[in-house]
Amino acid sequence: MLLADVIRQGTEALTALYPEPEARSMMLLLCEERLGLSRHAYLTEPALEVPAGCLAGDLARLRNGEPIQYILGFADFYGRRFNVSPAVLIPRPETEFLCHTILAAAAGTPAVVDLCTGSGCIAWTLAAEIPGAEVTGVDISPEALTVARGQQVACHRAPSFVQADILADPPASLPEASFDLLTANPPYVMDRERAAMRPNVLEHEPALALFVPDEDPLVFYRAVARWARTLLRPGGWGYAEINALLGPETAAVFRDAGFSGVSLLQDLGGASRFVRFFI
Repeated sequence: MLLADVIRQGTEALTALYPEPEARSMMLLLCEERLGLSRHAYLTEPALEVPAGCLAGDLARLRNGEPIQYILGFADFYGRRFNVSPAVLIPRPETEFLCHTILAAAAGTPAVVDLCTGSGCIAWTLAAEIPGAEVTGVDISPEALTVARGQQVACHRAPSFVQADILADPPASLPEASFDLLTANPPYVMDRERAAMRPNVLEHEPALALFVPDEDPLVFYRAVARWARTLLRPGGWGYAEINALLGPETAAVFRDAGFSGVSLLQDLGGASRFVRFFI
């Protein structure tokens, strides 16, 4: 079968789940990774033949809603390739922008703690981009921490990772007032938002890292604020990714906890996606 036909047929099969440009991008990525072809091979080599059914298994999984990142085992984030599995959320562009915002403001060689680290994409990115930074990632999930510890990212000093529940008190392994910067990307999607979400997220990404109860959607931000009060040194600062539907309410959590300079920051789409605060 001609490569162009493989891409066309695969794209058509996926448009029941995804917009056509996204479906096509998935097929091009599959051809690149599974067949070792460039994404433009169907244009530069129009007569290229590929074995019939060579992508059938991957395509079946995609049609079942499984994210392509889990199928391939990686996601690209901030110019690097990160291992992912169903134990961790797939890194989003919003979180890339959070890293960009933090790095634009970073100075010196801070000690950083990253709460709800998941795949470790924030922790590893900050460790790689800030020479000398000491980064610690925290997560409740041992499976997520296995993924985070196993990342192969070149950096000046590899992060360390700690298992802990941020709804409890910080463990003794994280001394009080020992960090300059706290980052967090906790669960923030309300249960009532499930109906608007794609099946590939609902049925495959870890609910533990996504959802909060409608009756208490800010439970993790109160915990982040409590950890920040304990762990940050005087003059320390923090950033957290948030639910854009709850921007003012989330900012109020940090103001009520006694932080100064609390502000909401917008993502590239203009939504209030992050909260920044200082101690």
